[in-house]
Amino acid sequence: MSLEARKSAQLVDPGADMLDRIQGFWDRYGRIVLIAGAAVLAAVLLGFFTVRSRAASENEASGRLAEASALFFRGEYQRSIELSRQIAQQYGSTPSGVDAHRLAGDNAFWMGDVKTAISEYRTYLARQKSGMLADAVKRSLAYSLESEKQYAESAGLYDQLVGRFDRESSAEFLTAAARCHLALNQPAEAEKRLKRVVDEFGETSFAESARIRLAETATTR
Repeated sequence: MSLEARKSAQLVDPGADMLDRIQGFWDRYGRIVLIAGAAVLAAVLLGFFTVRSRAASENEASGRLAEASALFFRGEYQRSIELSRQIAQQYGSTPSGVDAHRLAGDNAFWMGDVKTAISEYRTYLARQKSGMLADAVKRSLAYSLESEKQYAESAGLYDQLVGRFDRESSAEFLTAAARCHLALNQPAEAEKRLKRVVDEFGETSFAESARIRLAETATTR
């Protein structure tokens, strides 16, 4: 390499070349980077404030639901159902807002308005499909439907609930399902469930009545 070429090589600054490249990149894409960064920051802030707002709403809704529950247990059903409906309307997107439909259903049931109870229970279960509380609402819905002589749907709900609670409750549900099938003039289906009570839940308080009912159905057939 000639002396002149060596001098030229020595004058090349790798750091300066890198800075030139960065500057060129920034000149070309800097605006896009800033816009993208601002969009990400806005999304993060929106998510943060949304979560905080929901938490605040749930906190307020749960406090009011506790008040409505206290009214229910004191037997003040009218005041309780009115407050429950307010909570469901104002805080419908919160867990307590959803639960307010369950409480409204319970109030309506004890006030003798079974049709409203059924409607409220259905609304709750449309939003909350699983869990112990949902099973408890299904139980209330099943009894409400049976009282309205909607025996087929009621029997189906009773069957779904077998095994979801304690053994005494399972025997209770099978007995109730049998009762619905008898109302539908389906004795064979009723017998299936009564036999399950005797065979699978023989230690429960429902077993003896199931044996008696089985003997009665066998006699009448």
